Amino acid sequence: MRLAMAQISTGTDPQANLTRIVEETRRAARDGAELIVFPEASMCRFGVSLRNVAQPLDGPWASGVSGVADETGVTVVAGMFTPSPDGRIRNTLVVARPGLQRLAYDKIHLFDAFGFRESDTIAAGDEPLVFDLGEHRIGVATCYDIRFPELFTELARRGAQLVVVPASWGAGPGKLAQWQLLASARALDSVSYVAAVGQASPADAAVRESSAPTGIGHSRISDPFGSVVADYDSGERVDLHDLDLSRTDKARTALATLANRRDIPRLDGTDAK
Repeated sequence: MRLAMAQISTGTDPQANLTRIVEETRRAARDGAELIVFPEASMCRFGVSLRNVAQPLDGPWASGVSGVADETGVTVVAGMFTPSPDGRIRNTLVVARPGLQRLAYDKIHLFDAFGFRESDTIAAGDEPLVFDLGEHRIGVATCYDIRFPELFTELARRGAQLVVVPASWGAGPGKLAQWQLLASARALDSVSYVAAVGQASPADAAVRESSAPTGIGHSRISDPFGSVVADYDSGERVDLHDLDLSRTDKARTALATLANRRDIPRLDGTDAK
């Protein structure tokens, strides 16, 4: 499968960000991409109020993403924000597949860490997502989800051979090393490819130095054995990668960690799921 990772830095204008997505998808299509993955918060970067930015999944922004998917024949995954019934919003990945109904994944694990409280304004999702792309199955996760191995093993149980992880990773001491380690560790946990696609480090120093998680770049692809297939630096980069997803089946036979996994009883007497 030919995958494009779009490590871009988005601003605060959703229409300008959509234009960038359209342009990059068209370029990737000319190079034979089947799937292009954009970062979390592709609709609008963090650090500003997102309530007035959020749109429903059938709104104009997501429709624009589906439009370029239909036009080019490339499946597009991109981060956006959708309204939540409780007055907050949801941190949503839109999955736009050519000629098919668009799908959405609402981020399950919210970033209430390192002094940032995503749950103050964003409502958590509760359902993992796996979708078909040709003969392959693709799972999705978002940023902070990468710290939770049980989500990735569940995606693998649902048949995912590749898990894409759009992110807008926060800067700080040790954060880059954690990001890189987690991307490879989740590949091993799920015995799948993991393509962790981050927002590039912002060019504007004021944005880069804010407390909001606006991205550090360093997108990474790890294979089912945990080996690094591709590593980006901090700047903007959009590139294509050919992945042999049949290696997932070989790895799951050789490693067998999914088959050997057992539920461990909790201290309260309930079973871990």
